[in-house]
Amino acid sequence: MISPARDAALDILLKVGQQSAFASELLHSERLDKLSPQDRGLATELVMGVLRWRSRLDESLAGLSSQKLAKLDVEVLESLRMAAYQIGFLERVPAHAAVNDAVELVKQKKKRSAAPFVNAVLRKLQANQSHISQKQGDKGHQSVPELASLYAHPLWMVGRWAQQYGMESAEKICLHDQQVPATAIRLSDPAAEAELVVQGLTLEPGRLLRTAHIVTCGDVTKTAAFLEGRAAVQDEGSQLVAMMVGRGERLLDCCAAPGGKTVILAERNAQSEIVATELHDHRARAMQERLRRHSNVSVMTADATELAVTGDFDRVLADVPCSGTGTLARNPEIKWRLTPEDFPALHRKQIAILQAALGKLRPGGRLVYSTCSLEPEENEAVVREVLENSNFRMLPVEEELETLRREGTLLLGDLKKLTDRQFLRLLPGAFGSDGFFAAVLGR
Repeated sequence: MISPARDAALDILLKVGQQSAFASELLHSERLDKLSPQDRGLATELVMGVLRWRSRLDESLAGLSSQKLAKLDVEVLESLRMAAYQIGFLERVPAHAAVNDAVELVKQKKKRSAAPFVNAVLRKLQANQSHISQKQGDKGHQSVPELASLYAHPLWMVGRWAQQYGMESAEKICLHDQQVPATAIRLSDPAAEAELVVQGLTLEPGRLLRTAHIVTCGDVTKTAAFLEGRAAVQDEGSQLVAMMVGRGERLLDCCAAPGGKTVILAERNAQSEIVATELHDHRARAMQERLRRHSNVSVMTADATELAVTGDFDRVLADVPCSGTGTLARNPEIKWRLTPEDFPALHRKQIAILQAALGKLRPGGRLVYSTCSLEPEENEAVVREVLENSNFRMLPVEEELETLRREGTLLLGDLKKLTDRQFLRLLPGAFGSDGFFAAVLGR
């Protein structure tokens, strides 16, 4: 009998590869609700492990395969990758169980003729585990190709980071991407912390924000505080960007879904009018449900490049759609989908959104432009191009950070660790958070 965890993991990997779905969403879908906690944990480990280490797995399999991997049916290839990950990376999983289930999985997927091939390749890998494991634990590599191979990242991507941030930072980013990210939560109710501890969760203080905590043991999503919206899972970098927006009488969040930052705006501006827009109607409806406790928020389905919203705003957040290269620890499939050719289109869309958002900013107001990208085309290049032909200017990002520090929200004393020239820049691996970029603009 095939392990339910491996069966579910293969289905998710196929959807990620064939339908451009995101693994993090599928791993929280109804497909896994019937699994035991142990099987659900293994399915998550297999999916994320294969996506994180795909190029390393393929390199090992290619050296033992009589056929080119590119010519294999996708069901066969994903079964091989999944078994290779278990053999090379999961000591607690018996290799024979991984091999046997891989053979049975390809049969179940009506690829019975490939079963002997899968068995032969994986038996070779089982006898030569050094094909995968020999590179683990190595550090201090000085060339881009070595980093890309060791940490299973596209060569072009590592090359960009090395050029932009230096080899040491590039390696830290790659290392962070290959680890299970911490579960950061935001507590809107101070009493929630004690509740969570009583319910068996182990919490550590956040590294950046007083309102943030890191869950080191337990499942916060099963608690009353989470279900009631008093505790929310949200990366610390994401929380910080939302808090930088500050306070005003009228606020606009123009790319709001899924709504985590909007909740922060609503809580910090409880007496203010907040408008949140989202392009897709189904996501806007989901936001309305999430924000039902906040009567001061109006959710609209609207195109952020046009923003048919009346009136001007004191504060605007333009957290624009981006490549997401700062979130590869959570979304490793991005690195296998993204290409350098994708950046010009993203750049144009981001410029259009920022220009539209600035058009809604009142004189004296402030706008925060942000991404979860590490790429200059999506970050400083967008800001500078928009400012070239406008009456807006860059404002010191340190002012917003200093305000947060004075009120006791920001814990970090040395603001220079968060800033790069005039921008907020969080690199993965620096504070345990995802990578984020932000700039503050005004008239």
